[in-house]
Amino acid sequence: MSFVKYTTLAFFWLVLYSTSTISWAQEIADAIYFNGTVITLDEDDDVAQAMAIRGNKILAVGTNEEIQKLSAATTEMHDLQHKAILPGLYAAHDHFPGSGRVGITLVDLSSPPIGKIQTIDELISVLKEQASQVPAGTWIRGRGYDDTLMKEQRHPTRNDLDKVSKVHPIWIGHTSGHLGVANSKALEIAKVTRDTKVSKGSHIRKNPETGDPNGVLEECGGLITRHIPRNSDENELAAVKAAVEQYVSQGVTTTVIAHGGTRSVSLLKRAIAEDILSFRIVTMTSGGPYAKARAEVLDLDSPLLKAGAIKLMQDGSIQGYTGYLREPYYRSGEHRGLPFRSREELTQKVKTLHRAGFQIATHGNGDAAIDDILYAYEQAQKEFPRTDARHRIEHAQMMREDQIEKMHELGVSPSYFVGHVYYWGDRHRDIFLGPERGSRISPLATTLQKSVPFTVHDDTPVTPVDPLQLVWVAANRETSGGKVLGSQESIPVSAALRAVTIDAAWQNFEEDIKGSLVPGKLADFVIVDQDPLSLEPQQIRDVRVLQTVVGGKTVYSATTATTP
Repeated sequence: MSFVKYTTLAFFWLVLYSTSTISWAQEIADAIYFNGTVITLDEDDDVAQAMAIRGNKILAVGTNEEIQKLSAATTEMHDLQHKAILPGLYAAHDHFPGSGRVGITLVDLSSPPIGKIQTIDELISVLKEQASQVPAGTWIRGRGYDDTLMKEQRHPTRNDLDKVSKVHPIWIGHTSGHLGVANSKALEIAKVTRDTKVSKGSHIRKNPETGDPNGVLEECGGLITRHIPRNSDENELAAVKAAVEQYVSQGVTTTVIAHGGTRSVSLLKRAIAEDILSFRIVTMTSGGPYAKARAEVLDLDSPLLKAGAIKLMQDGSIQGYTGYLREPYYRSGEHRGLPFRSREELTQKVKTLHRAGFQIATHGNGDAAIDDILYAYEQAQKEFPRTDARHRIEHAQMMREDQIEKMHELGVSPSYFVGHVYYWGDRHRDIFLGPERGSRISPLATTLQKSVPFTVHDDTPVTPVDPLQLVWVAANRETSGGKVLGSQESIPVSAALRAVTIDAAWQNFEEDIKGSLVPGKLADFVIVDQDPLSLEPQQIRDVRVLQTVVGGKTVYSATTATTP
């Protein structure tokens, strides 16, 4: 045991004996987990054998003998049998409960390795099956199709979707979440024509022969989705329940919703009231019409729901060719993508929010978009200096080394969509970016070397929630095709674990209550079948979550494979 742990324990006993208002009964543990490996991820990376819980917080960590002294007849004793405990895992950037809607209100159109769709005919077939089960005129929605993983190597068009139905309006979302396809009925309802205007960074693809929309909408799906009736409360709560089960089964005790509004906050409030939500959520919000959502979160004052950063967008996705790059896409002529707004417009928005004291999280995939974001953050700090603002850049796929240095200077941190290495790495190398730039996506090792804290995420439902797989990807940089992409950017397992625990807590101003297993912090933790620090990096993928605990309460157990 380290010197720090000895002195911490000594101080604990000193307080126990010398404070007259604290009795022995008050310091007895409600539960003790012993005979295991407790990976604290504290400042010294200490590893203990046992941990004591009282109420919803960690009472103490230490050796078996030390911690068992805190037991009584009423204490629940849990023999870990040499299994390991980790701090609760963060889903550091996602869109909860989006994954829960798949199969309830959305048809799954994903291709391997996530789903089964490999041709446009297969996509049409599963949509037809859905259309056959609902009345004429009912909207059909799907998500997750990937043009580059289908045999035809193209997007479906309105003509393809018209083969599904001409009486059902249809909208399907691309796996990136930044594009989608509408059939003729949906375009008719939305009044999208050859003359429809869209904002900067958006595009309506058109038939080169007729000039009419071909159904594919880039970064402007709202033209269609605003006409889709809201899901019923019953379906939305069912989606929350399904998503909760997915998250806690992967060891997630906190998720960060990247872009919450009044509708999502209302849904979360109801889920809390009906005891459906069993883990914690930090919800980002946007300004303007979403200001009410932030106020509602603050007024609720629930330990399960917290207001986080203000979310902005500056570009789209690399795999959708809407990310804004400094140099053109690989083999694409001069196409570099477009920003959502000018650098000056972004800077003004950032200044306003920064001056008001908000943390800001800005979506930026391409390095040109990241240039804009860092410029805006720097100008805001120059004009309105703030300490410890912790502004963020979301996804940060094409982050360059000079940009990482600028982040260090400004106190900015990225949340990397490192799952791209696995799910799209081969195509970034061969289609979107080319070998050199493709090998540099999500530059974790460089970021670590520059002493910039960072997190990693799945962007669920874009990819399935699985923080331990992110640890595996970060440590191995292996693609779904079995190739290594940019081995120089792989990081140690210990650093990857911090990116889904204590560094994620820090990024959300929660490091004092979450992210590591130290006395006084919330008892949010995960029991896994193996100690990940004792394994080779390739073996991390074999680690299984056995139990997830939030605030001292078990919310998932693999033995029952259900949430309590």
